[in-house]
Order: sequence, then structure tokens, then C-alpha cells
Amino acid sequence: MRSHSLALAVAASLGLASAPALAAGPAVTPAQIEQLQAQIAALQAQVQQLQTQSESLQAQSDAQSEVNITQAQALESAQKTQTNVDKLAKLVNDNKIGGRMFFDVSSIDQKTNGKKTDATGTGFDVKRFYLTVDHKFNDIWSANLTTDFQYSSAIGNTELFIKNAYVQGTFDPAFVLKVGAAGMPWTGYVEKYYGMRYVENTLTDRLKYANTADWGAHASGDLGNGFNYAVAVVNGAGYKNPSRSKGVDVEGRLAWEITPEFAVAVGGYSGYLGQEKQNNDAEKRYSRGDVMVAYAGPMFRLGGEYFTAKNLGQVQQTAVPAVSDKATGWSLWSSVRLAQTANGDVSVFGRYDKTDTSKTLNPFREDTYWNVGVEYPVLKNFKLAAVYKDTDATVGSLASPSQTKTKELGIWGDLKF
Repeated sequence: MRSHSLALAVAASLGLASAPALAAGPAVTPAQIEQLQAQIAALQAQVQQLQTQSESLQAQSDAQSEVNITQAQALESAQKTQTNVDKLAKLVNDNKIGGRMFFDVSSIDQKTNGKKTDATGTGFDVKRFYLTVDHKFNDIWSANLTTDFQYSSAIGNTELFIKNAYVQGTFDPAFVLKVGAAGMPWTGYVEKYYGMRYVENTLTDRLKYANTADWGAHASGDLGNGFNYAVAVVNGAGYKNPSRSKGVDVEGRLAWEITPEFAVAVGGYSGYLGQEKQNNDAEKRYSRGDVMVAYAGPMFRLGGEYFTAKNLGQVQQTAVPAVSDKATGWSLWSSVRLAQTANGDVSVFGRYDKTDTSKTLNPFREDTYWNVGVEYPVLKNFKLAAVYKDTDATVGSLASPSQTKTKELGIWGDLKF
């Protein structure tokens, strides 16, 4: 009776018979009941299939959510990595670290008034070891720090200085300003055309008539049509002695680069070399005039430098009355390419200097220097040169002259990194 009632309800819901007809009872046959049961089973199967599909879709949705979360996390991680890479790239691009070393292994034979000095012998020297850090703040402002180390076997001592320490503003190709310790206008420009600084200093640097760097304000620029300039207002005592003085010294240079290889330059210096103090006035002003004509091409180099200077040793002169003095000197250099290698040129070179170091007070005083050598590029950033040097210097006074002759043979090296 209960099954019959259930069948009647299902049948009514499926519209197989009207409710009154089904209520009569005998009108429902066993075949109709079987048919209804089959339809119920089919509906149950459809419901089960729909439920399975729903569960599958839910699983896919959950899996996609996990994929989305994983992708989001991977993207966030990649963005963080890229940010770190960008910071590292900026650090590398904005900071440059480098160095350069001048060294030699040589044998020296030195005699003063015919007697050998303690400088005679064989030894290893690190003439210069520069470590440089450049930092770029933006397209205008930058900074430089260069340390200068040297060791000389002749004096058995080491020294460490700050060679360059400046902030630079590049406002225009015609105006670049450096404030701090920086290279002086004359010596570095001559070195560019001379090309053999690691073997020997240029003329005015070797005899201490010029400083290579000093503390102050330095301006330079390209004026166009091959003209460039440099001017420095400095303490005057050189980069090794950043002391205060009563006034400032001035050095300037004007150059005309007629071609990229050929240049003519004039320069000058005026000041008290940092020796004029508030309670110690200087007796004489030091001054120097310079001229250079040089060619530096791929096959050979040829150049010359001339200077005239006044009162180098008389700035703090105490003799009464004060007496001025004058010095003049010139230098000629040349190098010729013999062969080419993958690392550079094999060259033969030579140089000759002649200086009257005291034309007024002691006209006999003079300095003669010359060298010859062969340069070989071991690597693109590493050169060696076999060199012979000869120096003949007469100093002292007319009443007590002193002559020092120095002969040196060895290997000189220039390493950049």
C-alpha cells in the first residue's frame, strides 16, 4: 500500500496520470510501476553524473586557484629578483674600480764626486701603485678617489698618499669643474703625448718644477675647433701636503690639437708653492712658463717640451738682499713601432733632457738625462720595457760643487687593471 502511494506520487509528479485517476487505484498497472521505477533510476543516474561533474569542476577550480597563487608568488619573486638585479647593475654602472702599477727591477751605479753612494746596487721598486674608485651620481655629478703608494729600495721606505679626491660637475663640454685634489693642467697633458710615464716622469715632474696634482678648484673644457684648456687654483704645496697657505697658486694650459695626433700647448704657473704663511711671508714668487709640441700617431711618437722657471729655490730665501734665480730646460722624446702583436706594439724609444738649473746664481749647475729602451706588450693591459738610463747632475755652489752620475739598467713595467 505504501509502494502504491509512492508510485502514485511519482507518477503525478511526472504527469503520467492525473491525480484523481491514480487515486482510484486499479488504473495503475505493474508495467506502469516498472516504467516509473526505470525513470526514477535514470533520474538518479543523471543526478549522480551532475554531482560528479560538479565535484570535477570544483576540483579544477581549486587547482586553478593554486596555479594562480603559485604564478602570483613566482611573479612577485621574479619582480624582487629583477629589482635586486637592477640595483646591482646600477651599482656596477655607477661605480668603477681600477688600478695601475709602475714597477722596476734594476741595477744602479751611482757616484758622487767619483765615490759610489748607497743608491748603488740591485733592487725592486714600486714607483707608483694607484687604486681608483669612480662614482657617478647622475649625468652631471661624479666623484673620484685615487690612492698613491710607492716603495723605493734606494730609501728602503714606503709611502701612501691620496693622489685624487674630488667631486666633479660636468656642466658642459666647455666647462668641467673639479673640487678637491685633482691632476694639474700641465703634467698630465704632456704625459698623454709622451706615452712612457712608467719608464720616467716628464721633464718638469722629474726635476720637481711642477706638481702632478694639488688641492683646490680645477676647471677644464673643450672649446671646439681643436682648442681645449685647463686652469687650477690650488694650495701650491702639492697633493702630498694639503696644508693651508696665505694665498693661492694658479696654473693654466691652453692647447690646440691641430689633428687628433698633433698638438701644440702653452702653459704657466704662478704662486708661492704653499710656503707663504700668515706669520712667515715668502721672499720670492715662483713662476714657470711651458711649451709643448708633440705628435702621437700609430706608427711613431715625436715630441718636445720646454720650460723656463724663476725662483724655485728662492721662495723662502732668507739672504739679504733677496736674489732671484732662473732655470731653463728642454726635453725631446720619440718612439717607433717595430712590430705589432695581438696585445699591442713592440716599440723602440729614446729621450734626452737638458736643464740649466741655476742660470743666475750658479750657472755651472745643470742636469743632463737620457734613456733608450725597447717596449714589449705582454698583455693588452701589461707592458714591459728593457731600459738603460743615464743622469749627470751638478749641484751645490761655485765654492763647493757636487756632481752625481747615475747609470741604471733594468726592466720597467706598467700594469693596469
